[in-house]
Amino acid sequence: MLNEKIAALLNDQVNKELYSAYLYLDFANYFEDEGLDGFAHWYEIQAQEERDHAFMIRRYLIDSGHRVTFEAVAKPDKTFKTHLDPLTAGLEHEKYVTSLICAIYAEAFAAKDFKTMQFLDWFVKEQGEEEKNADDLIKKMKLFGSEPKGLYMLNQELAARVYNAPAQAE
Repeated sequence: MLNEKIAALLNDQVNKELYSAYLYLDFANYFEDEGLDGFAHWYEIQAQEERDHAFMIRRYLIDSGHRVTFEAVAKPDKTFKTHLDPLTAGLEHEKYVTSLICAIYAEAFAAKDFKTMQFLDWFVKEQGEEEKNADDLIKKMKLFGSEPKGLYMLNQELAARVYNAPAQAE
């Protein structure tokens, strides 16, 4: 049975991951409005991944004997002036999520909850990849996004992204 504090943190993380999915769908909407369907597609896949993360944590809680409680998912409230703005907001959001995962991990470590630590190892690695991907996208936009031809090519590259369901985090 999970420590109540760890269970509460994990339950909160389920809701945060669902918010992340909303946020990335909002980014996708922005890029659709801008005519950048490749960018929109990239963020649609990001939203799918965040939803999957929520499902994985939900399942872990249920399998550990805890009931999951859903909270209202907040409406994303970001406004963007440039194509770089959502990318920058995405990196900042991933850093925030990393801090949340690390806080849960630290709590599990303090409680000597090795099972939860092992479960979270996947998320720690995943967050490193998420931050790198977001940072790489910002770098590419800064290098190529100011020219129409470069922006077109980057949009085409992002349109080719394929969704891959995550391996189970156990």
